[in-house]
Amino acid sequence: MIKRGTPHIPDVGGFIREQRRRGQVSLRKLADLSGVSNPYLSQIERGLRRPSAEVVNRIMHAMAAAMRTSADALYAQAGLVDQPPENGDVLAAIFRDPGLTDKQKRVIAELYERSRIETAERRANRRQTRQATTGGKSHEAS
Repeated sequence: MIKRGTPHIPDVGGFIREQRRRGQVSLRKLADLSGVSNPYLSQIERGLRRPSAEVVNRIMHAMAAAMRTSADALYAQAGLVDQPPENGDVLAAIFRDPGLTDKQKRVIAELYERSRIETAERRANRRQTRQATTGGKSHEAS
């Protein structure tokens, strides 16, 4: 849930620049991925422009894709969400850990997200199998 009453990140450009550099994503690549012009993105990073929420959203999603992490994790790090999603605390802790390199953080976060997706898919498949074998009927007694 996006915070109410917060019109912008105090230093959105600085946050974007810091995350982009940590993720070793070039300014040009992030501009291409987000559909924002290279000069405009540069101005945002230097604090010369304040982007709209839509532009911030495009940049965050592009950055998340380039860094192989989730946009939710970036939003949580930026302080743009009231409550991070249930896995946001884990991802935020990973990215705050000073004992890990930036590359290690990205790898761990990617593995964590992939594991959550695989678990959800396995559970959904089991439910479908159970419903198919029981004809969609419940095992509960009448």
